[in-house]
Amino acid sequence: MRIPPFSIFSLRLWLLPFVIFAVSAPLWLHVWEPALFVFLNQLCLPVAAPVWTGLSLLGNGWGVLGVTAPLLVRAPRLMWAWICAAPFAILFARLGKGLLVSPRPAAEIDNARMRIVGEVLHNVSMPSGHTTTAFAVASAIYLALTPAQRRRHWWMLLLAAGTGLSRIAVGAHWPGDVAVGVSLGLLSGMLGNVLLATVPERCFSPGHWTLRLMALLLLGAAYVLLTEALDFAENLPIQWLLAEVALVSLVAFAMRSARALRAS
Repeated sequence: MRIPPFSIFSLRLWLLPFVIFAVSAPLWLHVWEPALFVFLNQLCLPVAAPVWTGLSLLGNGWGVLGVTAPLLVRAPRLMWAWICAAPFAILFARLGKGLLVSPRPAAEIDNARMRIVGEVLHNVSMPSGHTTTAFAVASAIYLALTPAQRRRHWWMLLLAAGTGLSRIAVGAHWPGDVAVGVSLGLLSGMLGNVLLATVPERCFSPGHWTLRLMALLLLGAAYVLLTEALDFAENLPIQWLLAEVALVSLVAFAMRSARALRAS
């Protein structure tokens, strides 16, 4: 029997994104700015810029497709989980950026006081889209795991936190933008799992047409990763590696799908 969607999580878990949003109010109200941003930005200076740009790539949709490509073969349900969460993350991020007038740190702080990596951005700061995406993907996959599996895969949320910190380290976002991105991303991951609960089991089988559509999306991601510089030029070697991961995963998926068709 399928579990009713809104009973898949406890009330305390549903409240978590809203608690994070409320507790982080001093951040998104800029009570401690610009001092807090400058402190965190400078605190990250000893870590080389490519580390931060690489973490930022985990908040880019094309980068996420490359990172999660093996799931198409090994765990299609987990691929479905974050795909279900993605529309919520996009909606929340676009609404925030479209409705709020939010200058970025580079527009309000002397740029000599901060490290800026890549393009100097001035507008549409709230929320951090990369953080929202990273937490939506990580939480969607994490919550789709069994309780036993979650104990071994908490590191996914740590990586998402690294993506959020990277947005401060490269000079792109205020801490408040990141905090709101965390809350929106977690909420997106939870809503994605509600949507996942309505997906028929047959959609997770290798020969299903929805997985073939995802394979086409991965092919597009591989092309973009190979031909474009996403956010930072420093990420090109990582992009090429992720494109290779995506292409190898596509070959494995094609072979598995062919076997499934022959068996049917």
